[in-house]
Parts: sequence; C-alpha cells; structure tokens
Amino acid sequence: MTYELVCPTDEVQVDTPHRVVLQGNPIVVVRDSAGSVYAIGDTCTHGDISLSEGFVENDTIECWAHGSMFSLRSGWPLNLPAYEPVPVFKVKIEDGDIYIDPTPIYEEQHTP
Repeated sequence: MTYELVCPTDEVQVDTPHRVVLQGNPIVVVRDSAGSVYAIGDTCTHGDISLSEGFVENDTIECWAHGSMFSLRSGWPLNLPAYEPVPVFKVKIEDGDIYIDPTPIYEEQHTP
C-alpha cells in the first residue's frame, strides 16, 4: 500500500463532502458526525453525477440528482436507482494530514 497526501484534515469539515483528485480519479473525502474520515469514488454509479455535491448524513452520502444513498464504509448503494457500488479507499491520518491509498477496495457483499 502506498498512501498519497490529499489534503490537511482541517480542510474536511464534518458532514461536508470534500472533492480531491488522486492520480486523475475524483474522490470525495468525508468526515462523519462521529469524526471518522472516509474516501469513496466521487461519481454516482446511477448517473455521471458528482457525489461531492451531495448530502452527508451519519455514515452515508446521498446523490443530489436522483437520491441514491451510498454507505461511506462499503460504497454500496442503500436504495435505488443506483445498484452498483462506488469504490472505497483506505484512509490514513498522520500529522494533521489525510493520506489515501489510491488502490480502490470493493466489498463483495452489501454491508452498509
């Protein structure tokens, strides 16, 4: 695993999606209300819509265009119209900075 610096932790506000680009791939970084930081693919699998423009609640992000909600933990959609997961990425926080492993992780089972 090779982690890459994406931003300082203070750039990611609670329940506010933060878009970064890592190796040419758009990723949304989110800090949930419990303080956990997640990184998932920024493109909704139902349509070519940026999830970083969506809404965060607890450990989910909702696509603003069609309402599909995705688990920040697993990337799996929790409702239709999306039925395919978005990739998730491992996150490491070190010395006030957020690092992401650019290799996506896909879970085989729906585990919200």
